[in-house]
Amino acid sequence: MGGNMARCLKDKGYDVVSVFDIHAPTAQGLAAEIGATVAEKLSDVTAAADIVLTVVTNDAAMEAIFFGADNLFAGAKGRIFINCATLTPDVHRKLDGEAQKVGAQCLEACMASSIPQARSGELFLMIGGDKSLFDATKPLLDDLSKALRFVGPAGKASEVKALVNMVMNINTAALAEGLGIGEALGIDLPTLCEIFSQTGAGSRVLETDSDDMINRGHDCFFSAEHAAKDSGIALGLASGLGVSVPLARATYEQYCRMVELGLGELDKSGIAELTFPGRGGK
Repeated sequence: MGGNMARCLKDKGYDVVSVFDIHAPTAQGLAAEIGATVAEKLSDVTAAADIVLTVVTNDAAMEAIFFGADNLFAGAKGRIFINCATLTPDVHRKLDGEAQKVGAQCLEACMASSIPQARSGELFLMIGGDKSLFDATKPLLDDLSKALRFVGPAGKASEVKALVNMVMNINTAALAEGLGIGEALGIDLPTLCEIFSQTGAGSRVLETDSDDMINRGHDCFFSAEHAAKDSGIALGLASGLGVSVPLARATYEQYCRMVELGLGELDKSGIAELTFPGRGGK
């Protein structure tokens, strides 16, 4: 995601000056492609750039890049950080507070869509943070997205994104179960999908994932491991509010099972491996 966002910005005339990745060959390949410098340290990124975009895996990775021995907040006065990972809301609120202490600013820019949309600048971005900072950075955000939505102060975009992914994951699991039962019944699955699309069973997930479920084409655009993480964030929010979410919990347990079975690197559509007769989950 981060690499394709960098490519997109380069194509649109931005000076992408520095890249960093924990896997050095990834950073080296991207830097050679877009004419950037490979930062040896995170603090080198901050020194080189006015605006720093981060795309990492989880809360622990975010803590490491901002609060580790070598971190992005070193020399960060005047810098803007746009943080695009799906994290627990408290992490984004912590970053916002700590940025102010060092004279920097943060926005959360939680992303919907996937790798191809990152490359083409057609992400859907949910933005949280200071509204005036959003307004100031909107031209750049527009160049990364086909739609923007400012949703409130720091942490709110993460809350919204957690709910987006929770509902998406539930829909994905439900589709996998419907198609799995259809397969067991001997129903022609393309016909079943066509009928789903014309009824209340239709969904965006049906459009994006049904063929992959049927054909076992689980090349990763959004991993099962990430699906488990994001559903877990939503469950944490629900628990704190005393809201009962049995469907979300059942879906979370299915994605956790994928991880336990060594299927966590498959796309979220790989949940069909747990529901189709004769596949890996049996």
